[in-house]
Amino acid sequence: MSLGFAVNVTEASDVHVDTSIYRTIMVHGPARPRKGETVTGDRWHPKCGGKGGNQAVSAAKTGIRTSMIGAVADDEFGRALTENLRRNSLDRRFVKIVGGVGSGMSVAIFDSEGDYGAVIVSGSNLTLAQSDVDEAAELFVGNGVLVLQNEVPDHANVSAARAMKSVGGRVILNAAPARPLSAELTALVDIIVVNAIEAEQLAEAPMVDTLQGALNAAKLLAGKFPVAIVTAGGEGVACATNQGEEFSIEAIKVELVSTHGAGDEFTGVLAAELAKGAAIEEALQAANLAAAKLVSLGG
Repeated sequence: MSLGFAVNVTEASDVHVDTSIYRTIMVHGPARPRKGETVTGDRWHPKCGGKGGNQAVSAAKTGIRTSMIGAVADDEFGRALTENLRRNSLDRRFVKIVGGVGSGMSVAIFDSEGDYGAVIVSGSNLTLAQSDVDEAAELFVGNGVLVLQNEVPDHANVSAARAMKSVGGRVILNAAPARPLSAELTALVDIIVVNAIEAEQLAEAPMVDTLQGALNAAKLLAGKFPVAIVTAGGEGVACATNQGEEFSIEAIKVELVSTHGAGDEFTGVLAAELAKGAAIEEALQAANLAAAKLVSLGG
């Protein structure tokens, strides 16, 4: 089946990410602590992340032109984050440096099975303003793809989405972490991407713990968005459209090392493939494969 959103252009367009950028502290232990519990870990290391930052890097690694709109602080974390963007050949002209607040950071705690839980402190990401999007408007061109997440303020997402739609581009919203979406933003989104937990919250769906459950949630979300994509971890990914089309793709079986960053890898590659002209099912196949490779390598 081939759904909509194939891009009829002779050469690839760009991916733009209105983005969250975080310095992540990765902590590994035998289990994630329960309330009131202290667990002894065995190692930790820093990593450049944030959903938007990860997605932009994943898109850029496919060879497509990728730019970012975001904010970091003038601190050690901010310098590490901007250097990571430089190393990965991203256009970072519109990643501003701000004072009076720290760069975004997070702590991710992994258990022995490779699953994790995380806490984020948004910091500089929350300073992204209308004026920042206005300055970056020169990036947006027809047939481009804009990727948004919920780690920056809603008003920044709305402004960027409106600018992209005004030139004929498409908008992908990775609605993570889950939060109520404004009617204005909802109306501007072409493709929504959520994981099982986010789908349960946004679609008010029953527990999404199977591929069929993911498809049911995608169909509910397709009542609000042209295309809805629900990832269900080791089960696979499901897609439904507001035209009544639907399909699911089983997960590729690999030896799990770590699930960290799998959703971002998926979204970044999805955006890149769509910008290159792929139809949605073809793009999802590529994104599914990229995520499988990442979890088998441990991020």
